[in-house]
Amino acid sequence: MSVTNIMIVGVGGQGTLLASRILGAALASEGYDVKVSEVHGMSQRGGSVVTYVKYGEKVYSPIVEKGEADIVLAFEQLEAARWLEYAKPSGKFIVNTQKIDPMTVVTGAAEYPDGVLEKLESAGADVFALDALPLAVEAGSAKAVNVVLIGAMAARTSIQKDVWIGALKSTVPEKFLEMNLRAFELGYSKV
Repeated sequence: MSVTNIMIVGVGGQGTLLASRILGAALASEGYDVKVSEVHGMSQRGGSVVTYVKYGEKVYSPIVEKGEADIVLAFEQLEAARWLEYAKPSGKFIVNTQKIDPMTVVTGAAEYPDGVLEKLESAGADVFALDALPLAVEAGSAKAVNVVLIGAMAARTSIQKDVWIGALKSTVPEKFLEMNLRAFELGYSKV
């Protein structure tokens, strides 16, 4: 079996690490060899972050190189565009339509670009976009955007829904579990 490469990209504080843990738990419970990298980037300062998840019969490295990503799970539009060259030509993007201004936009040195999703599609990317923020709020917290997006990604895999639910139960602290289960269901149902 070949190795499948997933990149989880976003902005520091969006929960990419929890998302990668949920994904890793689901894949490991299915018997795959799974490698999950730590968060790379300015995770404590609102900067760009990326986490790699690779799985298959045997995985030797957690790092995804340019042109290797089967799936890019993007928690923010501009982050999806930033990592476009890492996707395979057949790669799929699951993108939160939320826009979070990078520091250059906040300081006035640049403007947030228009038409990011259209540019991804014109570059050949297979894009599934959804506005995860209102779904997270509906679930109980704006911080649940990450789990809404995991739900949307899970619905596009061959892994059974109950496996994902089990991964949530084994990964999310009990006091946040019900909210995250709702967030997962809302994301899953949008696909």
